[in-house]
Amino acid sequence: MKSRNFSLKPFSGTGSPPFKITGSFFRRDQTLGLTYHLLGRIRDIEVPPPADRPSRRIGLWEDTCFEFFIGPRDSTRYWEFNLSPSGNWNVFRFETYRQGLFEEKAFSSLPFKSRIQLDSLRVDLEIDLSIMIPAVQPLEMAVSTVLKTSAGDLSLWAVTHPGPAVDFHHRDGFIIKL
Repeated sequence: MKSRNFSLKPFSGTGSPPFKITGSFFRRDQTLGLTYHLLGRIRDIEVPPPADRPSRRIGLWEDTCFEFFIGPRDSTRYWEFNLSPSGNWNVFRFETYRQGLFEEKAFSSLPFKSRIQLDSLRVDLEIDLSIMIPAVQPLEMAVSTVLKTSAGDLSLWAVTHPGPAVDFHHRDGFIIKL
């Protein structure tokens, strides 16, 4: 199984703290693995403390949060995954661009790990795609991150920013082929 790498860049105008966000991913049949590496002075961002009991939460993107979006090629349906360094998470399903929003109930948990050090934060996830997409098919993915600085500002990062405004849901941002 060969993994591929990605690098995120900040959206201009949302601040550009001195960080580097890279990662890797792989797909093996219906398994997707995804790793984020945030490098820099972690004390310059707000990192939510570990949750006693990680659970499904709304609004994780209002704080430091790692996100990815995945959808079948040639379909308007897609899913949004939110991973907080606290261990809290959520998965949303959309029928089309920002419409038909549902919490994806096929997931009762989202097992991922966060490791925080002085100059790095790493998030690792491996999921079974058959929970939401029953047959192996070509998929497209967008990868993004929201960083909340210690000053309270948001810095928005993605593999690509396809429009004049930040929009992680924009299908032209789903440039990773799985």
